[in-house]
Amino acid sequence: MSLTNQIKSIAIGSFDGFHLGHQVLVAQAEAIVIIERNGGYLTPGYKRSYYTDKICCFYHFDKIKGLTPKAFVARLLEDFPLLEKIVVGYDFLFGQGKIGNAALLKELFDGEVTIIDQVCYEGIPVHSRTIKEYLREGRVKMANELLGRCYEIEGEVIRGQGLGKESFVPTLNLSVDHYQLPLEGVYATRTKLGDTWYDSVSFLGNRVTTDGNFAVETHILDHVIDNIHDIVSLKFLDLIRVNKKFDSFEALKIQIEEDIKKAKELLG
Repeated sequence: MSLTNQIKSIAIGSFDGFHLGHQVLVAQAEAIVIIERNGGYLTPGYKRSYYTDKICCFYHFDKIKGLTPKAFVARLLEDFPLLEKIVVGYDFLFGQGKIGNAALLKELFDGEVTIIDQVCYEGIPVHSRTIKEYLREGRVKMANELLGRCYEIEGEVIRGQGLGKESFVPTLNLSVDHYQLPLEGVYATRTKLGDTWYDSVSFLGNRVTTDGNFAVETHILDHVIDNIHDIVSLKFLDLIRVNKKFDSFEALKIQIEEDIKKAKELLG
């Protein structure tokens, strides 16, 4: 049988978010085996590969969840014939019903198994679920600290309600799928159009003062954008305010002006 690759060491996990803890695992391996699921992600699917220069190999959870721990290790050896080292986190579970743990992996695999202890940031354990909770609370600065970068989402530009350009400020409206979205509100952000990042202020949530529909929209600060790209990325830097209903369009307009002023202060 011909060898399919020359990889000798892998790190295994979901790597959702590629946070500070994941980076410790990845640093000790040549390649990454990513267990892929479908759901609300910090970093969906192949986008995890954006944050590493290591080879990324994907196993979909639905395809491997029925494997026994022994069969899972056999699958790894089949896919990585020269495998000598596996790196996992202290809480790694595998095999049907998640009955396998890091200790069992050491028993089943003849090579080296490196188990990474829990990684903490200023006493806070770094986990994807903790980062998601911070985002749901609007605490994006804390989420960013645990990620080791600004939280980023990507969306497709869609047609909005048309009020922004006419009555308020021009915005790009985005359709965003699969990401864990932060708390409804207004944020200081950076928006990527093409290859360029622009300072921006962004809103996500139900437009309770206007049409009541859910929206993700961003306003580019101090630039007139003529060439609109289909796909736009947003980086969240800080929460300006939570979503609220205003008594009139005029009150909303005044608040938007304040939001823009605050965003410029936060973005420096």
